Amino acid sequence: MSSVIAATRFSVLDRSRTREGGTNAQALRDTVRLARELEGLGYHRFWVSEHHGVPGVAGSAPTVLAAAVASATDTIRVGTGGVMLPNHQPLVVAEQFGVLESLFPGRIDMGLGRSVGFTDGVRKALGRGKDDADDFAVQLEELLGWFRGTSPTGVHARPAEGLTVPPFVLAMGEGAAIAARAGLPMVIGDLRSRDRMQRGIDHYRAHFRPSPWAREPYVVISGTVAVAATPQEARHLLIPEAWAMAYSRTHGTFPPLPPAERVEGLAMTEKERGFYEAGLAGHIAGTEEQVAHELETVLKETAAQEVLVTTSTYDREALLDSYRRLATIISG
Repeated sequence: MSSVIAATRFSVLDRSRTREGGTNAQALRDTVRLARELEGLGYHRFWVSEHHGVPGVAGSAPTVLAAAVASATDTIRVGTGGVMLPNHQPLVVAEQFGVLESLFPGRIDMGLGRSVGFTDGVRKALGRGKDDADDFAVQLEELLGWFRGTSPTGVHARPAEGLTVPPFVLAMGEGAAIAARAGLPMVIGDLRSRDRMQRGIDHYRAHFRPSPWAREPYVVISGTVAVAATPQEARHLLIPEAWAMAYSRTHGTFPPLPPAERVEGLAMTEKERGFYEAGLAGHIAGTEEQVAHELETVLKETAAQEVLVTTSTYDREALLDSYRRLATIISG
């Protein structure tokens, strides 16, 4: 095994994607089952996401889902990728993670993002506007203050105050600069935009300020990694998500994942085909040997300490097989 791969942590973000013909309940239970499987395979963390009003994603309440995952597992770290801080009051977020950390001590991560909703309707329902994302740095500072007991309000967050829940910043747009100024670990993606990702990493490392949460920069790179017996089978894993992304770009709504076989038989407009083909490109996908080579390359380029794998596909058994194959690469 490559020494650079051996020195890297590998973790998973599961978005609780719904599937055509399936239910939200099935998607959420699939997430919990996957966490149990990945714990047995030796993955470092298992994170869940926050999406609102999206037909293709069942995970709308990440701290609630994280509690279910932590209850069903024993050792794997559990967290959020992430809680979208502009959607919430920082005190409430601190309280939620304080409860999680109290129930599952030493296993909880607090991944935080600055997204404010997929559509105008969702943002209106949340009582938020696009500009609320600009307040992320201030909200982040307030949130961390609740854990350290430094709120100027005189209020104390129970049971969060005094607890240590590792915070991570999901770096989209200004995220890298915010993570650097706050002195926090950073999660950055995606693997399809290597140059942009590298610029974010370079900025983060150059401007990082040590903090009580992290003494030195910590970089987690995220993206799709698909491993199968053949390159064609690995590409097959990418098809449902690529089509869902293309559909969202052309229809304004993010749908449940379709079977790859159905997508391959679809007639697409030129615009849809362009988005679809772009959605298939740039991921790390192939056989064990091909994926190991590509991972070694990107890890040498970025010097990242961790990889957060974010693969979604219709076939859950094929997805689990991909993670098993990736685990053999990691363990050598």
